[in-house]
Parts: sequence; structure tokens; C-alpha cells
Amino acid sequence: MQTRSQNPQADIDPAETQEWLDALISTKEAAGDERAQFILKALEETARVEGLLTGEQPYSSYRNTISVEQQGSYPGNLEIENRLTSIIRWNALATVVRANEAYGGLGGHIASYASAAEIFEVGFNHFFKARTDEFGGDLVYYQPHSAPGIYARAYLEGRLSREQLDNYRQEVAGNGLCSYPHPWLMPDFWQVPTGSMGIGPLSAVYQARYMRYLQARGLGNTEGRHVWGVYGDGEMDEPESIAGLTLAAREGLDNLTFIINCNLQRLDGPVRGNGQVIQELESLFIGAGWNVIKVLWGSEWDEIFSRDKENILLSRFAGTVDGQYQNLGAKDGDYNREKFFNADPRSAALVEHMTEAEINNLKRGGHDFRKLYAAFAAAKAHKGRPTVILAKTKKGYGMGGAGESRMIAHQAKKLDTDALFQFRDRFELPMTDEDVENMRIFTPDADSEEMQYLHERRKVLGGYMPARVRKAPEPALAKVPDITKYAKFALEANGKEMSTTMAVVRMMGGMLKDKAFGPRLVPIVADEARTFGMDNLFRQIGIYAPDGQLYEPEDAGSMMYYKEAQNGQLLEEGITEAGALSSWTAAATSYSLHGMPMLPIYIYYSMFGFQRVGDLIWAAADQRSRGFLLGATAGRTTLSGEGLQHQDGSSHLISATIPNCRSYDPAFAYELAVIMDHGTKRMMEEQIDEFYYITVMNENYAQPSLPNGSEEGIIKGLYKVDENGSSDTKAKVNLLGAGTILLEVIEAGKILEAEFDIASDIFSVTSFSELSRDAEQMERLNRYEPQEKPRTSHLQDTLGTQIPTIAATDYVRAVPQMIAQYLPQRFVALGTDGFGRSDQREALRAFFEMDRQNIALAAIETLVREGKIDADVQKQAIERFGMSAGKPAPWTV
Repeated sequence: MQTRSQNPQADIDPAETQEWLDALISTKEAAGDERAQFILKALEETARVEGLLTGEQPYSSYRNTISVEQQGSYPGNLEIENRLTSIIRWNALATVVRANEAYGGLGGHIASYASAAEIFEVGFNHFFKARTDEFGGDLVYYQPHSAPGIYARAYLEGRLSREQLDNYRQEVAGNGLCSYPHPWLMPDFWQVPTGSMGIGPLSAVYQARYMRYLQARGLGNTEGRHVWGVYGDGEMDEPESIAGLTLAAREGLDNLTFIINCNLQRLDGPVRGNGQVIQELESLFIGAGWNVIKVLWGSEWDEIFSRDKENILLSRFAGTVDGQYQNLGAKDGDYNREKFFNADPRSAALVEHMTEAEINNLKRGGHDFRKLYAAFAAAKAHKGRPTVILAKTKKGYGMGGAGESRMIAHQAKKLDTDALFQFRDRFELPMTDEDVENMRIFTPDADSEEMQYLHERRKVLGGYMPARVRKAPEPALAKVPDITKYAKFALEANGKEMSTTMAVVRMMGGMLKDKAFGPRLVPIVADEARTFGMDNLFRQIGIYAPDGQLYEPEDAGSMMYYKEAQNGQLLEEGITEAGALSSWTAAATSYSLHGMPMLPIYIYYSMFGFQRVGDLIWAAADQRSRGFLLGATAGRTTLSGEGLQHQDGSSHLISATIPNCRSYDPAFAYELAVIMDHGTKRMMEEQIDEFYYITVMNENYAQPSLPNGSEEGIIKGLYKVDENGSSDTKAKVNLLGAGTILLEVIEAGKILEAEFDIASDIFSVTSFSELSRDAEQMERLNRYEPQEKPRTSHLQDTLGTQIPTIAATDYVRAVPQMIAQYLPQRFVALGTDGFGRSDQREALRAFFEMDRQNIALAAIETLVREGKIDADVQKQAIERFGMSAGKPAPWTV
């Protein structure tokens, strides 16, 4: 790794250079750090103006950012905190090892928490503030692989039982502990999920931003609350990890601190074996505008640094890559003396008085309470920018030859007896040999110094955490306005033409006008507000901007000008679906994290939702989010002219896999209104942990009014909208349509009756997934309760079990096929399998063979197979429709 000291540009006047350097040091000593930093910034600005900056990466020397003089005194009892940390570290280790000894194959992570224990304990003992009646509390995004350590602490606090520790990763039988932070599985404990790498950092940024949004809109007091995120250095490789960094700096989120546990290792080996990940991360965060604090070396190094007048160590550090740091970390003091210090006689002289044991005990900064506390305190005090603490640690710290800084550390789930004894002795745990051999959980006496200290520190900080609140308090709830106040136009459309996208935006506008409920809406877009006809909201509610509008918009003279405001309600996130979804999740969990129920409505191109950020949506489901996701310009043939990547044919298939996501594909505005009203009341009044995915289209067509008595069927997913020919003597089919394709189904029914004398009942399917779930539940009950009267599903009650059924959607055939197994009659699914195309809607539907003629042909072919009509009818239909089997199938490549 090339360092600045290796710059090929030689110093042509060393004496002058030394004068500059002496002047800077003199200023620092005489006027203080702030004055010296001011002069440096002034020089940098002048260099920038004069074009002198070379564009080198902006990182500092490989040393602690906070000097010994700036460090201050430690406010806690170091002796007790060290003992507590050792106990918790042991219990975390024992929890994982015991589970694998007893059952095998459960997995678990020892090494990650071993490296991060001091980081967490500094937070728990001095910084992480819990929620109280007067204070909303901090929010901590815990490094997921450190979950055993969080459980071990909660056990000492009396919040988890010994039985639960013994049932680590055994949840099926109940009373077990989940592998990572999962609010769905432990709804009173974990607040946020972080198990999917990269989602935690991005979510933390938008959560800190949302807290400012709540404050700006006068909906909550978030003053003094802080968001802390503990992440791994390898995790920062995920694109989501860095996706929100510039937003955090741009909006001055000084209520946000990342602590990156830089143990230099991923699962398989070094993070940057041939480089230095800490320097790389410092460059990244400085470039994004963050305040960076490095905690690299423990207090044992202070005396060595004080004697290093020539910065020999900094030169050696700069030339040492992470792969070598890992190797040094895995070896003893003799190896470190030989391979590191003795490589340069000057560095060898710095430690010649030290024993091998003393060299071996030189800690990295992430294991030093004093260094960490100084960094945490500086981060909390820093104003105007978010802060990142880069804490250097050892993976598997304390595990000795069994895992400390070794390649196998991450996979370590067992330790041999010698390693366990080494662990006990190193951390001076008061345990007998028998205790160690049996990996017994260690529980100090209730009146011991350790336990009293642990409880007292948490009492000072407001209580124990993590702790999740399931429901918002009753006084914070807001009554949902009557549906007629915001959706009467949809319920009584009377044939007026509009798209369902237009209808949902108009409904949102109506809700926003309600003085009591309107402020609870959080409209969110990812730079598509004008596309979806939402630009009227710019002036009505404003776009949230923490600094207001510092410019006159180009369209200031128009009725719908681009209005940014400090108390703006609309979140216009820019071209970042991941960011917009993270923003939605923050608002969708506001009821739990902030005691303020909100209704976020994120509207976006449907193709860029589940297919693009499905992992974020899954995490939102885990977090028990409540809100609406609107997949706009949905379907594969409704977005005329766009083609392949903009056309969504599978989002309803993906959304069906999420248990607490209720998915709907309404055809008519009145269906949409009924679904919105139902979902809003369930989430905002009944406080049910579910969210809704609704697809809306940009295709204008005549909208009928709400038929009497159809509401229940709309919510359950299926109801009858029309019939063609009711004679008992005619052949008959059920025709099912969803979304805009319902119009094609209606027309197909007319063709069948008028041209082929075939009767049909027409049904609107608002949700194939809801129908499938209900039918699956009935089938299960019948399987387990044979003594009871057989139950029938809404699907069978509505369609019967005899009449052949044809279903057509704008999605892949697997979507309607979700209900096929629950219908004993012949069932045919038509959809849009294959790559999308650019063309007009009519041509696209004919291409995918799910237009009105193909629906009619499918019905005829089915009746021929059933022996209900003559085969000649099918031939006549093919000729009449001008179809040919020679045309390639749309799903062929």
C-alpha cells in the first residue's frame, strides 16, 4: 500500500518544510487545536482556489483521532466494567457453544461479539438512553452477529431467563431466542432488524432523518435523542451501507453515530488483505461529509507514542496491510517483536524494555474503555454533522489460539477445553474447572458489585434496552375519516373516466385535508411525483427540507410550483428506491419507536419496488411496519410504450411471499377506495401489524360506481361483477380478471355470448394472494379437524366447484395459479410470462395472449375438453380471431 511518505516528489528544501511544520506545531501548543485546525482549513481553501490540491485520498495518520490530552478522565469504574464485560463475553460464548454441544448444527457467532463487547458495554453503561415517560429514548442498530452478547447482558439484567439462553436458536418449540435481531420473532425485545447486511446502516440514516422530520412537523419531541449503529467493516462493502451517507451529511444529522467494528475480517478472511480498510473508510466518510473519529490503539500504546519523536510507528503502521495486522493479531508477543518491531531498528528500540507478555497485551483501541468513551463522548458532542467511529478490534478477542484473529474465527461454534481455560484465566473469571468444562452460565450474586453497577448504570440511562413497544398509546391514535369524505368520487363514479393512479392520488389529497387525520399521512416519492400527478401536493403540503427553500424555484409563478419547507409533509427522496423504502419503514414503525402512529404512503414505479428492494421490504415486514406501498404504472401491458425493464409482471408473486403483506390489484376506483379504507382502519385504529401493497395503473377508462354489498368480496379478494347469458341449457364458464385486465375479461364474456352462445359469470379478483391464504387456511383446518363439518373457502363459495374457470391478469401466470389447487374444476391461467416489449396496450395484450380474444379462446378450448361444446367451435374461433399456432410463444427466448 503506497503511503504519503512514499510520494515520488522529493523535498527540494527540507529546511523550509521544517519551518512550516514547526510553525504549525507552535500554533497548536500556543493557541490550541481549534486555532491550528482553523489555519489548516484556511490553507486548504486557498490551495483549492489556486488549484493546488492533488486529489489525494483524505485520510489521517494511522493513529487515534483523539489525543491523550483531549481524552479526559473516565467517568465509570473501569475495574467493575472490565469484570462485567468478561462475564457477558463468557456467557455469550457459553450460550452458543452449549447450544451446539447439545443439539449440533445450530450455528451461532462467538467471534463477532468477542470483538465488539467493549463497544457495546461503553454504550450500555454510559450512552444508550432508554425510553421513559418523559424521553423518547435512543435507538441502537446492533451488529447482528453480536446478538448472543446482547442476550447475555439481558440475562444479567433479569429480562431473559436461563431457559431462554439454553434455547438459543430453538424457536419452533417456543421460548427460544432468535439468531439475529428480529422484531417479528421477539416483539417485546428487538426494535429493528439488522440481520441482512447493509440494511442497518441505510435504515439508521433514514431513521435519524425521520426523527428530525417529526420534530419539524410538530408531531413529536425528538430533541436529545440519538441513533447509534454498530456495524462490521466487511458490512460496509454492501452498497446499501453507504447509500445514505451523503444524505446524512447534507441534512446535518448530528443525531446519528456509526460505530464500525473494524476487526479487519470477513467470514472467509481479511476485509482488505492487501490494503487498509480503516483508511479507506475514513476517506469514504470524509468525502461524504462526516466527522470521523479513529480509535486504533489502546492506552498501553500511549507511553510508546510519547517516546516516538520521529513518528517511526506511524511510518510502520502506514506500510502494514490488514492481512499482516490479522496475522500479527493471531500471534504472540515474541512473533510481534520479531516480525513488526524488529523490522526497523528504530521501532525495535521503542519496545526493547518490554517483556513478551507486555507486547502481547498491547490492545487495539476498540478494546479500551478509555479510548472508546472519549470517542463516544466526542461523537455525541459534535454538532452539524453525523459522526463515524472507526474502532479497531480483534475478531474472536479472548478466544486465544481457538479463534483470535484467525481465519476460522467467524465459523467457530465450539471451543476445546484448553481454549476455555485460557479464556477464564485471561479475563480472571471466578469459575471452577468444573464450571468451565461444563460451560456453565455465570451469574454473579444479586448483591455483588457487578450486578449493582449494571443495574445502576441502566437506571441512570432510563432503563433497559433493547425493548420494543408493541402499540402506540391510545391518546396518540387518530380517527380515520369517513370514506365518503375523501373517496365519494370513487364510490359514485357513474362512468367517469380516470386511472386508478389518479384516483389514489385524489384520495390522498382528500385525506390530507382532514384536520385531525391529515397530518398523520407521510406521502413519499422517489422523484416521480409529477409522473403520478402528485405535483398538486407540492404547494398544498410542501416538500420537507430541513433548511427550507434557499432559492426561488423556476416555476414559482405556477399554481403547483416546487415548494420546499422546513415543515413540509411530502418526502421527495430523489432517485433512490432503497432510500425511499427506508424512509417509508421509519414512518411505518413510528407507532412503536416514537409512540406516534403515522400512515406512510410510498408511491413508485411498480417495477422498481419488490424486484429492486425486496430485501428492504422483507426487513420492513420483520419490523412490523404499517403503511401503504403503491406500485404505480403497474402491470406488464398497461405502461404503454415503455418496454422490458419498466414493465412489472411479477411484483404480486413476490409480495405474496411476505406473510404480513396484504396485496391487492384493484380494477376500479371504488375497489381501491374500499381497500384503502379497510387497510387504514386496520393499521391506524386497530393497530394490526400488517402493511398493504396495492398496484395502480395509468390507463384511463370508465369507472363504475360501487355495487351494493360488494365490500366484503373486495376485501376477501373476489366478487361477481357481471354475467352474460343465464340459460341453464347453455355451456358456461367463470371468467376472472384482475386490475385493468378485468376490462378484457368483460369484453371476452360479451364475445362468448354474442358470437358463440356461451354463458359466463364475470368476477373481479382484487387479490389472488388473499384468496390463496384463505383457502389454504380452510384446507388446513379440514386436515387437522376431520370431526368438524368440512369448511369451504371464499373462493369455492363464490365460484363453486363445477364450472370451468379462466383467470387472466397483467402478471405472470404463477399469480393466478396461486388459487388453482383449491378449485377441483378445470382452471386455466393466462398471464404475461416472458420479457416485456415496447408497444401499444392492445398489441401487447395480443402478444402475451391474454387479450379478450385469447381469453375467449381459452374458455372455448376448456369447454371442448369438458365435452360441453363441439370441437368445430374452437376451429371457428381460431379462424375468426385470426390466430396461428405458428406464432412463437411470448415466453420463449
